[in-house]
Amino acid sequence: MVTAAQPLAPSPGRSPAVRPAPRLPALRHLGPNWYACVMGTAIVATAGAALPLRLPGLGTAWAAVWALSLVLLVVLLVARGLHWAHHRDQARAHLLDPSAAPFYGCLAMALLAVGGGALGVGREWIGTGPAVALDAVLFGAGTAVGLAAAVAVPYLMAVRQRPRAVEPGQATPVWLLPLVAPMVSAALGPALVPYLPAGQARATLLLGCVALFGLSLLATFLMLPLVFARLVTRGPLPLALTPTLFLVLGPLGQSTTAVGRFADVAPGVVPAPYADGFRVLAVLYGVPVTGFALLWLGLATAHVVRARRHGMGFSMTWWAFTFPVGTCVTGAAALARHTGLVVYGVLAVALYALLVGAWGVAAVRTAGGLLSGALLAGPRPAPGAPR
Repeated sequence: MVTAAQPLAPSPGRSPAVRPAPRLPALRHLGPNWYACVMGTAIVATAGAALPLRLPGLGTAWAAVWALSLVLLVVLLVARGLHWAHHRDQARAHLLDPSAAPFYGCLAMALLAVGGGALGVGREWIGTGPAVALDAVLFGAGTAVGLAAAVAVPYLMAVRQRPRAVEPGQATPVWLLPLVAPMVSAALGPALVPYLPAGQARATLLLGCVALFGLSLLATFLMLPLVFARLVTRGPLPLALTPTLFLVLGPLGQSTTAVGRFADVAPGVVPAPYADGFRVLAVLYGVPVTGFALLWLGLATAHVVRARRHGMGFSMTWWAFTFPVGTCVTGAAALARHTGLVVYGVLAVALYALLVGAWGVAAVRTAGGLLSGALLAGPRPAPGAPR
């Protein structure tokens, strides 16, 4: 019996069959982690718009950055579609790989980030009506993909791998990605509430976002202890994965942003006692979580400095320095609004400066890697890398 792995024997009078070369070989190793470029670019625009700063020209600059993120999203959606069409075996391998599958959460967050940016800064260029329509479409698609990833990725990691293929000692912050996507929906959904009919529609969307907040927060509480335990019991992460420690900031900053935006839109949408409760939650939840985020920022920075001294080079994991830090910017800005304290405004500006610097470095190094072909080449096994 002839299998797919065996060459067909040539029949008399016929030349041997020649297997056609794969089409678009440059896209073979284009994984879902590339959507981090879109997320990191979009958050520069939306976090900038959230700052307590109003200087001439900044709105135009943020709108231009958002437009760039929209272009990147379209290009990557097309490229990933071609990847699935011409390299289906590699795409399936990514989906079943516990180190690659969690990055499907980045697809959801890229859709959501660009959609939120359309309403936050893009409407200056495209108008309010088109911005609301674009945000609604991308919010719906991103939320659906995020919920699917939050269920499918942990399921595949549990049942579609070899026995004991995924061990607690292999836990990395990358495992948080599909669980954070619903939190991004929770933080960006309230912006659409004022554009819905008053009454049931507005209350349903707001409380739906609250449900997404709880879903993501509790799932993060389940996963984060594994990440921290792996760090303190097995030692530092491999050099290339060290930047992923910044991913822990994502659910912290995004959840603080979410509760602040619940409080912004709740008056007139839900009864007064609940609207007051959201305002209280924005402060009583946001302040301690932001404190822990700053603690983790210091810990992650120390690990990155150590890894850099040990020879950590550039990789796509450097985009972890962008979106998670951006969520802390929007979270600090929300606390500045709801507490009236200048210190949170200063914190938001300082974190934004860090975000812009990190984005600039990641963008330049990514462009260089694309031009050289290094970033789209096949992966090279690294000593000490997880299976």
